[in-house]
Amino acid sequence: MRRRPVGLLASILALVVAALVLPVSPASAARQATAVTGRVVVIGVPGLRWDDLDPRLTPALWGLAARGSSASLSTRAVPPEGLPVTCPAAGWLTVSAGQRAGAPGAGCGPLPEPVTAADGTATIPNWSELVAVQQAGPFKARLGLLADAVTAAGGKIAAIGPGAALAAADLSGRVATYAAAPAALPDLTPYALVVAEAGEITRAQADDQADDGRGQARRAAVSAADRTVAEVLARVPAGSAVLVAGLSDSPGRGEGSIAHLHVAIAAGGPYGHGWLTATSTRQRALVTITDVTATVTHLLGVPTPEGAVGRAWSGGGAAPPVTEAARGLADADLASQVLREVREPFFITLVAAQLLFYGLAAVVVRRHRRMLTTTRVVATVSGALPVSIFLAQLVPWWGFAHPMPALLGTILGFAVLVAGLAYAGPWRRHVLGPPAVVAGISSLALLADVVTGSRLQVNAVAGYEPVTGGRFYGFGNMAFAVYSTGTILLLAAVACVLRRRPRLAVAVCVAYGLLAIVGDGWPTWGADFGGVPSFVLGVAVCVLMVSGRRVSVVRLGLIAVAGAALITLIAVLDWLRPADQRTHLGAFVQQVVGGEGGSVVGRKLGAMLHTLGNLPLTLLSLVALAFLFLVLARPSRWGAPALSLAYERAPELRGGLFGALTAAFAGFLINDSGIAIPAMALTVAVPLTLAASVRALQTAPPTTAARSSAPAGATAPPSP
Repeated sequence: MRRRPVGLLASILALVVAALVLPVSPASAARQATAVTGRVVVIGVPGLRWDDLDPRLTPALWGLAARGSSASLSTRAVPPEGLPVTCPAAGWLTVSAGQRAGAPGAGCGPLPEPVTAADGTATIPNWSELVAVQQAGPFKARLGLLADAVTAAGGKIAAIGPGAALAAADLSGRVATYAAAPAALPDLTPYALVVAEAGEITRAQADDQADDGRGQARRAAVSAADRTVAEVLARVPAGSAVLVAGLSDSPGRGEGSIAHLHVAIAAGGPYGHGWLTATSTRQRALVTITDVTATVTHLLGVPTPEGAVGRAWSGGGAAPPVTEAARGLADADLASQVLREVREPFFITLVAAQLLFYGLAAVVVRRHRRMLTTTRVVATVSGALPVSIFLAQLVPWWGFAHPMPALLGTILGFAVLVAGLAYAGPWRRHVLGPPAVVAGISSLALLADVVTGSRLQVNAVAGYEPVTGGRFYGFGNMAFAVYSTGTILLLAAVACVLRRRPRLAVAVCVAYGLLAIVGDGWPTWGADFGGVPSFVLGVAVCVLMVSGRRVSVVRLGLIAVAGAALITLIAVLDWLRPADQRTHLGAFVQQVVGGEGGSVVGRKLGAMLHTLGNLPLTLLSLVALAFLFLVLARPSRWGAPALSLAYERAPELRGGLFGALTAAFAGFLINDSGIAIPAMALTVAVPLTLAASVRALQTAPPTTAARSSAPAGATAPPSP
């Protein structure tokens, strides 16, 4: 009888595995075309942003956007040391490799000028140095993959401009056909792929002509780039697909140290007016620079070479007229810029507010019984803050004149709304009533978010930002911390409600726990490699404890192995799908197969250890734990410890709390966000535990000071 929860868990895991296996299609089913079947013109306009476009200033680009598909372009490549930007050379080299690439030297240097030959070919000077930079870098980009894939399929390539030559060079650094300007290559019909550069914006910025990036000099540079685009478009043969990409940031003073989202437009071929998307981002109107390579090969009917990590651009649904679409895409870049400005002060404010609250709550819990109701309500609001960070994305707070107050007000407003729901029904009288509502909303809201496209995490202060390009869909690490903690505390509350039907309680907890775990790890939902093992551990600890079973080291070890095996299986099954359908789970397996797994793991381990230097989050974690075990777990002036009283009235809280802590600290060890995971998890768990403990104190008769250190069992009344 005591083995049933474990057996039930194993049975449902088997069903999950079967469900994962059935829809898998083998990678061999991928398209294996061997000959070029189209024509593509790629026009790179480094530095171009959506707020640059104007029907009078940029008529060529405006007209292309009016008839084509549009998106924001995340141009994150390998930044130069000390600058969080993508340099023009790095952007062009990334297109060449289909993987994030970097350029040598400090800062953003000038583009190398190709050495031309009489037969129209050209070579890139110091190509071997560029190759060596990639091999010494974190992503091991292979320069020349795009050109080699096209030429191997029988296609001819031409490049216009020195930047375009970097993208069109083959593995040896040779460009088959090169022209310095569009006028020098009047006939584009012989070429399957033409790569053209309109580099006026970055050249002006590099020469410090654009000053702050918003004056007349920049407008002149943008207009000049549009004229170059028009000159190329005038030579594009009928039936060609045209891709326009703002491939980099703008180096130089002022704006040169700021990364932006840029322009992506696709017209002709399969692209009509609408939004662009790609499976690399799974976000409407958002694509990445590494997608350019895969889009070219896809349009030409050429297999995308191994080592290229992007996905082909595709239609992302109907878009409004170009004026409204451009305004919305410019707003997305504005959101990313505001996020960069408010993220650090927001977390400093959050940490300071939490520390102040813990200090005041410690005094109230031990000395001021009259303020317990207020403390309980404030604790519930505090526990609702983390999920409200994501709910705040439903409001465009970044568009207000003062975005930081707008952000704080929006988050606090949602937290008060969630807390209001927590006290809106008769469950408010139960120890776990309001905490259960907040935990349930935290779990269900974030699960619904990843199932429907992860929109709440994009540009959230605790989510992911498209500009940095670290993640675009699924569970980010901070969202996982809120989700897993809310889920496990919800399971504890469910077990408490079903206490008199223990079998049903275990079955419901296991069923929803597994659904939540699958939601975290499923490739098309959460796609969270590091979260699944820690989540499995946390849910298992909670289920074992609420069902009255002992949590042993052996059991924990077996559960940890099962969690690791589950996410490994999911990742392998994802890898077995065609390359253009894989998520980053399958991409990681491919990196392991290709011998790059060690560098990826080393990079993430280094990132995890680096987070320990985040003093605010580290301090928040330590203070939250100290408050939990040195304040709530110690006797007050009224007798038994508040936490012990809460355990007596709701024994399942112990399992929920320890399960949440287990998931948080396991997540800390195996995720690159490190200390951010327990910090955010404790920001949910500790205030909600405080709210439960305060309710337990309110329902317990006060004892004399002489008996204040008595054991909980001697002072507390029987559980109702």
